[in-house]
Amino acid sequence: MLTRLDLERFKCFELLKLPLAALTLLSGGNASGKSSVLQSLALLHQTMREHEWSTRLMLNGTTIKLGTVSDVVDKVNGRQNFEIGIIDDGPSYLWFFAGERSEMSMAVARVTVENVPHEQLKLLRYLLPPELNKHAASLANRLRNLTYITAERVGPREVYTLEDRQIATVVGPAGEHAVSVLHWGRDEVVLDKLALEGSPKTRLRQVEERMRRFFPGFALSVQQVPQANAVTLGLRTSDDTDFHRPIHVGFGLTQVLPIVVAALSASEGDILLIENPEVHLHPVGQALMGQFLADVSRAGIQVIVETHSDHILNGIRRAVKAERLQPEQVAIHFFRPRSAESPQVVSPQLDKHGNIDSWPDGFFDQFDKDMNYFAGWGE
Repeated sequence: MLTRLDLERFKCFELLKLPLAALTLLSGGNASGKSSVLQSLALLHQTMREHEWSTRLMLNGTTIKLGTVSDVVDKVNGRQNFEIGIIDDGPSYLWFFAGERSEMSMAVARVTVENVPHEQLKLLRYLLPPELNKHAASLANRLRNLTYITAERVGPREVYTLEDRQIATVVGPAGEHAVSVLHWGRDEVVLDKLALEGSPKTRLRQVEERMRRFFPGFALSVQQVPQANAVTLGLRTSDDTDFHRPIHVGFGLTQVLPIVVAALSASEGDILLIENPEVHLHPVGQALMGQFLADVSRAGIQVIVETHSDHILNGIRRAVKAERLQPEQVAIHFFRPRSAESPQVVSPQLDKHGNIDSWPDGFFDQFDKDMNYFAGWGE
């Protein structure tokens, strides 16, 4: 499991050393750096996945497009380089990337593994010297196969393109491969810790059962279009109706589906990055999503989630109070715009009852501020 992420001169961070847990929640205002944390891991993933032997970090690919070097280097303290560091259950890895500001990729100038620097790198595999040990190979495998789901997920479609199994190994950043992953893996068995009773443990049936927790009466049908590389998705939210086209059942279902498919397709040790899982969900569904993500992390899948929803947070707190997750398995980080007066990241702590030890100004407190305003206690 990744236990810490270090960023130096990357985007809005001069220096960040961010503890990670089985379930890590990133919160805070807009443009405070939450997405940058996920993007740093997505860059490593993208390069490892699309360019196995590359000696350069690819800033633009099918997973993420960040522009040029000038777009990703900290504009206050950086010039032409930045560092990404990972501590992975003890061993540490640090990449030093450099490039001209107009370039769209960056050279791997140095890789430091367990405090041993490797320079003049003419050959890399998955951004690491190929002679490294099995632990490094394990890290590379998890980064290469991680799932990154952005806030801009595809909406309802009449038909969904059916991709080859080799392409649709993960649901994709916009969830664009979710239906393909579900179709090809419909008979794969999900992790025991994520399997719900009452349905077969196969992916298709467990996805359907899990979606029922968010949308009572939910059922789905995935059918391949004859003589075409396409599938149709039929959805319903009542046993009394026929299956509908996705366009007729609202955005919420199609926004949640890629997250559920990704989680139930994952193996123990995998990494799942999610932006705004609360999109188009009613507050009840948002709280359920928090509890679901807690269950996913309890099953051995590392989850790092960015959210603006206090209901997601409270769902996680409820899971801790119910002892479905231990407080030390959760890391909560509140990001603020950079300033000289206050730290950029504050990390409130949970206790075993789900209580939070401190509530920094701006940390899911807008409801209280609004109520105080209406009560005449503040402006």
